[in-house]
Amino acid sequence: MGSVEEKRIEDELSYPIMLAERVRAAADEAESFKVDCGEVGKLVDRLSQMLRTLVRSTTSVQSLYERPIRRVVSEVSKNLERALTLVRKCKRQSILRRVVRITSATDFRKVLNLLDASIGDMKWLMGVLDTENNGTASGIFLSLPPIASNDPIISWVWSYIATVQMGQLTDRIEAANNLASLARDNDRNKKITVEEGGIPPLLKLLKESSSADAQIAAANALFVLANEQERVRSIVDEMGVPIVVQVLGDSLMKVQIPVAKLVVRMAEHDPVAQEDFARENVIRPLVTLLSFETFVEDSKTQLGKQSIHSIVQINKEMEKFSSAGSTSRNYSYRPYSNSYSNLHMEGSSRGGNHRKERENEKPEVKLQLKINCAEALWMLAKGSVSNSRRITETKGLLCLAKLVEKEQGELQYNCLMAIMEITAAAESNSDLRRAAFKTNSPAAKAVIDQLLRVIKELDSPILQVPAIRSVGSLARTFPARETRVIGPLVTQLGNKDQEVAVEAAIALQKFASPENFLCMDHSKSIIEFNGVPPLMRLLRCGDKAQLHGVVLLCYLAIHAGDNEALEQARVLTALEGADRTVVGQHPDLKDLVTKAIYQLNLYHTGVHPQRQLYPPLTAKTILFAVEVSDEAVGVLETGGAGDLMK
Repeated sequence: MGSVEEKRIEDELSYPIMLAERVRAAADEAESFKVDCGEVGKLVDRLSQMLRTLVRSTTSVQSLYERPIRRVVSEVSKNLERALTLVRKCKRQSILRRVVRITSATDFRKVLNLLDASIGDMKWLMGVLDTENNGTASGIFLSLPPIASNDPIISWVWSYIATVQMGQLTDRIEAANNLASLARDNDRNKKITVEEGGIPPLLKLLKESSSADAQIAAANALFVLANEQERVRSIVDEMGVPIVVQVLGDSLMKVQIPVAKLVVRMAEHDPVAQEDFARENVIRPLVTLLSFETFVEDSKTQLGKQSIHSIVQINKEMEKFSSAGSTSRNYSYRPYSNSYSNLHMEGSSRGGNHRKERENEKPEVKLQLKINCAEALWMLAKGSVSNSRRITETKGLLCLAKLVEKEQGELQYNCLMAIMEITAAAESNSDLRRAAFKTNSPAAKAVIDQLLRVIKELDSPILQVPAIRSVGSLARTFPARETRVIGPLVTQLGNKDQEVAVEAAIALQKFASPENFLCMDHSKSIIEFNGVPPLMRLLRCGDKAQLHGVVLLCYLAIHAGDNEALEQARVLTALEGADRTVVGQHPDLKDLVTKAIYQLNLYHTGVHPQRQLYPPLTAKTILFAVEVSDEAVGVLETGGAGDLMK
């Protein structure tokens, strides 16, 4: 892409034309090497004619691909400058100047070769730009110009981009496919394609709503290019995000599949693209497509059970929500349409025209679209609180939960990963946690039910791990009485797959952590579900398992140290051993392990119960007491740190 200060293409072409005229005039005035100067003049005349033809062509073409023109014209100008310098030496000069400026036949051979190369470049350029037919001829012009003799790839890239931008529709589709194939070979080809201005014509082709094949070819080519942040940013800078969102919401299903895949790739590699997609409201059409035919049976059943009054009330609530969340793209909710809360695109007449096509599409096509949409939501939610909130506001949680329940394979996995990212965002943001995961929320309940089902019923670590992580992220949302989530996690501590067992320990840490207000209740529940024995076995596994097992044991000892299960399992002995091994590798655990050992000693070595709730006496506590009063020292001498605190 040219810079803001770049000259107009007509101005670029005027300079070599002027140089050609000067060379021609200097050749006519030559006194020595007349024959050689005449040969130079002939070649320059051919170049001048080609340059003038190119000028006429550039003024008649509406959408001109300028990149190769500027490169070739720049090279032609350099060669003409060398020719002018040489020919001027052949004018009538003094004897002294002839001696100083020695000219030989070798110099003329070099210049003639350079001019021949420039003519070859111009022939290639005129073929690519199709100057004879004003860009209306069919086919892709492929040949190797002298300027690209050391790097043939660039000439192919120029030819393909020129065809995508200026050719007929069938040729543009073929060129886009060839460009994608070329870029797929290696990252260098991708870089050349972007640097030579390939993104704008591909985005233009993506908007060709009259041809689904054109849109698919453009989306596939952009997908191949968008595998690195800098190249994704180039698409964003060319205002590609609004175009992608528009095509996603208003195209045939077979077009939406590669476009949704493009959203995945861009959101995955560039946080700026991730936020831009959210601002352009891509989440609503994604949830719409994901929910297509998902809630049909449920809606019919629900309609049969609802009274007329209930239906009216629900519709009022949905209309209220819709008006509050509506945007310039005019998405609105329809509670009992074919796709449940169908975020139907009323502002688009084409959206309605595609509805029948979607219903008649093959099941595998519908499935692939849902897979891509679920993955897009996953990537949009990844590390983004704002996008996660937007997904929950569009009833995306309920849709994801339903798909986890009904589907299998890649779609189920992508939905679980999307839920995992949303719950991770909720863990870090209390407002989102309270808004989206309230205990009385149907969507939250549906999500929890499916997460627990996956953990308990599916023997698949690849699915269990995100489900366990999701439950752990929501640890602070569960009341003390909600023990049904603790049992499945405790069971997974004994899973034969160590990754699952470690993830269960990490999730349970979040229940028993002091940061959790109900840590004491949850700790007791973990022990009641017989969580200590598998936890002790976890200490005999690898370093990671041992680390997280020790942390969870410490939390249990601190918050439920009086439980006999800890004494029976010899947790104190295990932690004393960990104090010598694990703490050596993780010094930051020293205080936690020491505190846990102290609590176990309090409960299991006959210490007075009144002192069990208070920490061990430290030098800082003693100094504070001395400063307060002599009476306080007396209290300390009797070991009553708790009375002192009172």
